[in-house]
Amino acid sequence: MAFVVTENCIDCRYTRCAAVCPVEAFRAGPDRLYIDPVACIDCNACVPECPVGAIYGEDAVPPQWKDAIARNRTESSKHPPITETRTALRGPRCVNPDAG
Repeated sequence: MAFVVTENCIDCRYTRCAAVCPVEAFRAGPDRLYIDPVACIDCNACVPECPVGAIYGEDAVPPQWKDAIARNRTESSKHPPITETRTALRGPRCVNPDAG
């Protein structure tokens, strides 16, 4: 089971989660992060680092965000890995622009 980044990451793209990932599973999309399910080792290190609660285990993704599982799978292969903390976007759809 891999972890999944859900809609709460849109326009936020906080990156502390990527910085703690031991296997470079995070990918930086233009408005959010994705997790490569092949690279993810299910270590849970990223979950407490997300200030907007956007990361879930595949089997725990809330029903309204189940499509995020497939989206992470397809979109993660299109974007470069991210391994360090970067400036957050804090855009108009960010659920908590003052976090992290």
